[in-house]
Amino acid sequence: MKRTVAASAGLLLGGAALADNLQGVDRLLCATGQVTICVEDAECYGAHASELGLPDFVIVDLKNKKLQTTKASEESRSTAFTTVTRAGGAIYLQGIDSGRAFSFVIDEATGRVTVAVSRDGASVTVFGACTNAKVE
Repeated sequence: MKRTVAASAGLLLGGAALADNLQGVDRLLCATGQVTICVEDAECYGAHASELGLPDFVIVDLKNKKLQTTKASEESRSTAFTTVTRAGGAIYLQGIDSGRAFSFVIDEATGRVTVAVSRDGASVTVFGACTNAKVE
């Protein structure tokens, strides 16, 4: 079951990146910092992104409502999200994929991201950072 939850989280984040001011940015590059998995009837524990099959980086395309791995990722994955809202200095996005619900909260001023992925009996929480995906 850990692998199933992690597969959805795999579209989320991985690696280390510097945070950035994201006000007005519509295409983000995000990476994980800390990952925790919780399983029903068991304890929560920290995990390494690679242990859960998470890619090093994920592109968040707010205009097209899509998450996707980068070209350098071992697996080419993408998923759509249904809701994106900018309010109070944060970007909120949510979606459902393969029986898993996911939610991102991204601080526009700092680029810090908190992600939750859940399914029946398990959840993964990811803390990380995002930056503008447009390299200048």
